[in-house]
Amino acid sequence: MAFLQQLDGFDPSSLDLLQRILLISDGTLTDTLEAAFLEPIALRKIDLKVVTSPAPVPDLALAAGEALMERKVVLQGETSGRNYVYAESLLALDRLPPRFQNDLVATDVPLGRLWSDYKLETWKELLAVWRRPIGALAEFFQGNEQTDLLARRYRLISGGRPLMLITEHFPTAFEWNSNGGS
Repeated sequence: MAFLQQLDGFDPSSLDLLQRILLISDGTLTDTLEAAFLEPIALRKIDLKVVTSPAPVPDLALAAGEALMERKVVLQGETSGRNYVYAESLLALDRLPPRFQNDLVATDVPLGRLWSDYKLETWKELLAVWRRPIGALAEFFQGNEQTDLLARRYRLISGGRPLMLITEHFPTAFEWNSNGGS
């Protein structure tokens, strides 16, 4: 249970099964959410920009001056309109195939589905798991300033090189209806 050692100051028994699965899953998060909530999940872009990295990004082994994509998205239920996950990603842009780069900008396909579509062999390295106050992310979730979110940060590696650094935030609990979905 190596993931238990990565928890930052909270008891994993305070979480329900789905939250524990979401924190450690190294599969496609969109597909996991669809299976859990029995509704299609859509990606909604909040912000996307390509910049020249002003400083090195050690977790990506990226030097200052290299191309970096900063991406903020919400994974949202197509039927319910509910936001399940808010995610921020840093992508070492020049390490991704050009068509993959284009699809990141031009489409609303979630990252996990792009990895699959392009048959990128990837590996997720979980870097940290923590609980945090909702703060500025309250606009994306139901709740108030006393509400907590769970968060995880991981690095996506392909061919021995880090491609992406992803931080995902989701509620500490979801409401369930009688069908098992939200």
